[in-house]
Amino acid sequence: MPHRRAVLALLLAFAVSPAFATAEHKYAKNEYAIILGGKAPNGKLSVAAHGEGDAGSENFRLSLMAEPGHRKLMTLDSVNDDNILDSAPDAFHAAWSADSRTVAVSFRSERHIVTLNIYAVDGARAKLLNGPDLFRDVTGRAVDGANDLDMRSSIPQFTWLAPRRFHLTDYRVFVADDTKLADKLGPLGKASKRDGGGSTIEFSAEADGELLPDGKIRMGKPQPGKFEDSN
Repeated sequence: MPHRRAVLALLLAFAVSPAFATAEHKYAKNEYAIILGGKAPNGKLSVAAHGEGDAGSENFRLSLMAEPGHRKLMTLDSVNDDNILDSAPDAFHAAWSADSRTVAVSFRSERHIVTLNIYAVDGARAKLLNGPDLFRDVTGRAVDGANDLDMRSSIPQFTWLAPRRFHLTDYRVFVADDTKLADKLGPLGKASKRDGGGSTIEFSAEADGELLPDGKIRMGKPQPGKFEDSN
């Protein structure tokens, strides 16, 4: 099952074990540890983690740092002790664009849920962008508390193609009473029966995206991705 192996490999890249243990780190008082891939190509910036307490998860934040002096510039929005599972710096992954003007940051917000944030970097400032969501593009629905979607897993994979172009793979697993969601997803969805009743619905899609001058993201048409039992 190639896709399953790829998913497990990605989770291992976030410094977790095959049993999906939590990766923790006890930070020293003024320790800002650079995350995986956190150094920008221009050598002038980095993304670093800092937290408090024995597990490192109290008051946890990611920060944009000035290099080589390793001086804190600002705290990144939407990464804090309320939405992280791990605290170790190696459990967070940054993918910088070649021009060091954009950085994508991935981290586990739940056991099997990986969150992807994209920031536009301008000098000493980093602005959180309204990131891509292929599932929303296809269904018109976002996965949040306002609907009845029961998502059990979400593994986005982000790869730069050029300074302002990227490729996104979006793989998710849902649990449902029936197969209506899979029917709506068409070739981007696959249903299988669950022991005890109900269905497991896989969503797998990929598309190229482009960062526009106004800070918005334009995505191409989603194409079918790989499913767990694809050969």
